[in-house]
Amino acid sequence: MLFLLLCSAFFSGTETALMSVNRYRLRHLASTGHRGARFAENLLKRPDRLIGVILFCNNLVNNALAGIVTVAAMQLGGPAAAAIGTVVVTIAVLIFGEVTPKTYAAVRPERVAFTGAYFYHFLLRFLLPVSWSVALITLFSNGLLRLLGMRPEDSAGHNLTIEELRTILAESGALLPRKRHEIMMRVLELGEITVEDIMIPQSEVVGIDLTDDWEKIIATIRGSGYTRLPVYREAIDNVVGLLHVKRLIAHPNSEKLSATVLESLLDEPYFVPEGTPLNKQLVQFQRSRQRTGFVVDEYGDIQGIVTLEDLLEEIVGDFTSEPADAGPSLPRPDTASGGYIIDASANVRVLNRTMHWSLPTDGPKTLNGLILEKLGSIPRKGTGLMLNGYAVEILQTSGNVVETVRIRQPEEAPPGLAREA
Repeated sequence: MLFLLLCSAFFSGTETALMSVNRYRLRHLASTGHRGARFAENLLKRPDRLIGVILFCNNLVNNALAGIVTVAAMQLGGPAAAAIGTVVVTIAVLIFGEVTPKTYAAVRPERVAFTGAYFYHFLLRFLLPVSWSVALITLFSNGLLRLLGMRPEDSAGHNLTIEELRTILAESGALLPRKRHEIMMRVLELGEITVEDIMIPQSEVVGIDLTDDWEKIIATIRGSGYTRLPVYREAIDNVVGLLHVKRLIAHPNSEKLSATVLESLLDEPYFVPEGTPLNKQLVQFQRSRQRTGFVVDEYGDIQGIVTLEDLLEEIVGDFTSEPADAGPSLPRPDTASGGYIIDASANVRVLNRTMHWSLPTDGPKTLNGLILEKLGSIPRKGTGLMLNGYAVEILQTSGNVVETVRIRQPEEAPPGLAREA
């Protein structure tokens, strides 16, 4: 009886272990040559057969145990003893054959699963009576499942969703270096960020107008500090191409340079539809061997420029490949009044990444746009508002644009400021 009880514990424990073992770690161990992991992976490809053989063996053992106890009790004390024996064996099976081994297997699934995998692999492969019995059981079981629209053989392949991957990474943060953890989290977020979230808006694009005189064109090239510049006629929407400045510098007839020569050195413009997710755009940059794209709306009007460097910064963080004074300046501490003085044309995502803030990113892309959307009107100097817990004070406006603001973090926000809608 003790042997049968141990067998019941083995079958119950291995069932729980094999069903709860981490499939991705199992796949990794199997790829490294771990024999038990390889057997377990093969068994889990057809969970209907695995469950069938486990339940067949477990029920066989439990019924044999109950039968032996009943017969022994009847011989020793009649029906009353048989009833007591049934209760005792039920409690014993629950404690020692079900709850305890299943709990242990749930806590230590790998150790139990690999041991069980050897046994079930041998059982299904070499013991024909067991294989035939299991095949018959699974045949009827699978037939019923197919009537319900389910294919048991498809249950083994479970692909993690982005949300599940994000949860796994969040829970494993303490096990990874901080920078590596941040990079992996940012990669998962690329599908939620579009090119217009990171592009240089049209109003801030520095380019070359071919209708300008040559001296002004040269001054623009020298003063920009960029290695690649868009070239257009009269307006950025009439883009002609992209100039790699090094080609102009390396031109053999530098004394005979002109707008016509410059135009012959241009690359064809590469256009990117607005709304393109960054994960897709990264692949497109790779396939087309491009580094700079002109973001266009549904009417073909250019909204801005997105570069491979901007996209990579969303993954690895800031690095400088262009002049330090390009774009809005970084927030500077206001030692007198507290908080930070910030150019309102700053990109909200860049601010969040640089300052480790959490300003809203599901609306306008710039701080100015965020403020105007929040207030619904052009604010005056001194106007205060709350953005996601951050206290914002308008310091300077020009026409219909907010130019400079002061932002205090939530713990620095003064009481009584405009309530957050």
